[in-house]
Amino acid sequence: MTHFVTKDGARIAFSDQGTGLPVLCLAGLTRTMADFDYVAPHLTDIRMIRMDYRGRGGSDWTGAASYTVPCEARDAVELLDHLGIAKAAILGTSRGGLISLFLAATAHDRLLGLCLNDVGPEIEHAGLERIFDYVGRNPASATHEALAARLPAAMTGFDDVPEGRWLEDARRHYHQTAEGLRINYDPTLREAFLAAFEGEPADLWPLWQATGDLPVALIRGANSDLLSPAVADRMQQIRPDLIRADVPGRAHVPWLDEPQSLEVLSRWLSACRAGG
Repeated sequence: MTHFVTKDGARIAFSDQGTGLPVLCLAGLTRTMADFDYVAPHLTDIRMIRMDYRGRGGSDWTGAASYTVPCEARDAVELLDHLGIAKAAILGTSRGGLISLFLAATAHDRLLGLCLNDVGPEIEHAGLERIFDYVGRNPASATHEALAARLPAAMTGFDDVPEGRWLEDARRHYHQTAEGLRINYDPTLREAFLAAFEGEPADLWPLWQATGDLPVALIRGANSDLLSPAVADRMQQIRPDLIRADVPGRAHVPWLDEPQSLEVLSRWLSACRAGG
């Protein structure tokens, strides 16, 4: 992990590993670059670039007003600039997918393609309600082991989970302290997230239309409460060339090392290399 400083002075953590096609990996709302630890060993022929959004992981806490998709998208472009990368493919998980869509509309010339992990232009209210319940709050469990024991019942829609995966997740996304487990991000992310969904939902379909001639892929948890089959189907109607898989035994979000996910990623990366 290393850092760069944005134009507004925020110190942002990132990693840059491998050679080949540059792929910028953008994590979920409360997550860090560790979101891609499970898939990283399977993607050995790319230049994998990861970042912690401001307020998360190893990056500076800059306050709720800056924890927005446009601001995080700007940071992503500045990271590419810092690395001297003119164009990159983007793999976006959940929040990272929304940032990818925003970039497709506002920085189209910087993208080689985008792959969305369980997110689209419409978000199901049930999925949002679940996120509202936990974002910005420390878990009740005192240890990683205690949290891992609770996750199978709490994370409905997940089947055939690899042995030890829940404990790995708990260790990646929560700090162990003398007072119990603590989130590894700024708690004021909660107020930023709640504010973003006040009022009528924004129409994000123009962002999907803006993907234009870019190679696009969609990995959806077959049991997702955030991305409905109907929305995924509409995405495919608009982009019939969409490379897609609905991953069985996964809700929000697939870990990306499932066979179906890896098959989509392989096809999508080939399309990005070929220029669509």
